[in-house]
Amino acid sequence: MAKMEKYGPGRVVMGRLDHGADLLEEITGICRKEGIRMGRVEAIGAVSGARLGFYKQETREYRFFSIDQPLEILKLAGNISIKDGEPMVHAHVVLGDKDGKAFGGHLAPGTTVFACECMIEFLEGPVLERKSDRETGLPLWDM
Repeated sequence: MAKMEKYGPGRVVMGRLDHGADLLEEITGICRKEGIRMGRVEAIGAVSGARLGFYKQETREYRFFSIDQPLEILKLAGNISIKDGEPMVHAHVVLGDKDGKAFGGHLAPGTTVFACECMIEFLEGPVLERKSDRETGLPLWDM
């Protein structure tokens, strides 16, 4: 059976990320600065290039790939929790090119912001910490 916790809404921080910043590092930095230990994140905008990942279940390894062209952020959604005592942003993103072709995956360092508006919501409730999961090899919430 699924393991769930209850959370209530907390305050929300919204803003524009810096042009040229690393998308994942910028969001993670905001979480550190604001003391966000549990939350959710979403963003829209554009990137000048991206680095995304896909988790290969058979080998339990991420395969990363780069897209070296301007792209629109069609949807970025993720959560914030704790790993090794620090805030960890786990986000997936769908990006679109000039022809409407979409690319998606796990947001990785190396995605460069062109313009981005971001919203992070604090969540009130138990803090979840990520630990290595034996079944999947992933750092999942320890519940």
